[in-house]
Amino acid sequence: MSDSAISSKRKSKRPILIILLVLVTLAACAAGGYAWWMLHNQSAAPGAEQVKKEVPPAPPIFLALDTFTVNLQTADNNPDRVLYIGLTLRLSDEKNRATLSEYLPEVRSRLLMLLSRQKSADLVSENGKQQLIAEIKQVLSPPFVKGQPNLLINDVLFTAFILR
Repeated sequence: MSDSAISSKRKSKRPILIILLVLVTLAACAAGGYAWWMLHNQSAAPGAEQVKKEVPPAPPIFLALDTFTVNLQTADNNPDRVLYIGLTLRLSDEKNRATLSEYLPEVRSRLLMLLSRQKSADLVSENGKQQLIAEIKQVLSPPFVKGQPNLLINDVLFTAFILR
């Protein structure tokens, strides 16, 4: 065989080798990319998310107030109607509870003023009680001292409610 025949056989094998090397390289890159993608997506697996979401909620923060006894307004201004009411406030955080405890005399004063303005006919119905809850939240949310933020009261709970 002549040199030209051998070199022509080598030249015909070179494109096949180049194509094979390119295919092997692409397959290796694809396998590496898939492995990297699987490792990074394991943290988003359904089991991992459920573990993060099952953190127990923070315990509720309550502030129980002493009971109030107030005379109510009637249609004929007869002060024989009395409301005996116990309240517990559900608060958003410990800071609000500390503020309300610190200003407890003013809290009680605001509530007494609000309760004494109520009409007995309004407090008999469920809607009247819901309206009273909204008014209590509204009267207690303004700050007690200028410059303080508004207080956040999540809920008002009745622990006693006697209307006579």
